[in-house]
Amino acid sequence: MNWGMKNRLSRIISPKTGRCVMLAVDHGYFQGPTTGLKDLAKTVSPLLDFADALMITRGALRNWIAPEMDKPIILRVSGGQSILKELSNEIITTSISDCIRINASSITCSVYIGSEFEKQTIGNLSKIVNEGENYGIPVLAVTAVGKEIARDARYLSLASRMCVELGAHMIKTYYCENFKKVVQACGNVPVVIAGGKKIEEKKALEMAYHAIKDGAAGVDMGRNIFQSDNPVGMIKAVRAIVHNKASVNEAFRIYKHT
Repeated sequence: MNWGMKNRLSRIISPKTGRCVMLAVDHGYFQGPTTGLKDLAKTVSPLLDFADALMITRGALRNWIAPEMDKPIILRVSGGQSILKELSNEIITTSISDCIRINASSITCSVYIGSEFEKQTIGNLSKIVNEGENYGIPVLAVTAVGKEIARDARYLSLASRMCVELGAHMIKTYYCENFKKVVQACGNVPVVIAGGKKIEEKKALEMAYHAIKDGAAGVDMGRNIFQSDNPVGMIKAVRAIVHNKASVNEAFRIYKHT
């Protein structure tokens, strides 16, 4: 791995703790102005101090995020479908030259293993891994899951390992029972968990806690933070678990009293 690649990864994953809190706000690329992101700038601004990286699209970045912002950008470069259509029908939407212009620290796309357009999304990942290697930009592979597929350790290990084999430098996947098997399937490639749909705050903190305990390098949460009734308290609570080894109860108190 070259110097630039290592440097970009070290901006995302803390060299001190080996962990990270990613704030995902890229939902608009297929959901439109979803709850919590209708005024993206207002939502994101108070949360940035507590995030290690921001996952976002180029359009949202240019429209709502000030260029003086110093957090590393994980740039969503895939899209092409909406919630009204088959979600796996994605293409690469963003050129590597635009990623470089934006100064992205990482680029990301979704891979839909077992879905209708599986091969197409594998091709998307392969393309951005090749381009990332050329320019020293690490790739975060997102193991997206179709509606009819169970999110269990067997499936997530398959999907995550395939992404590792294709050259991804980080994996974003779902937490599940026997999650250690998923982490083991990825070898030395860091794994972060997706927050998924909004759930009760304590349950989201429990998920983060158990994921870290089972070997995850961090979390990439969106809706469970920005759709919370206390987004700042929630991201601070998640950060306490990820970086400071806080218990669920300790983190829940941070959420309640911030």
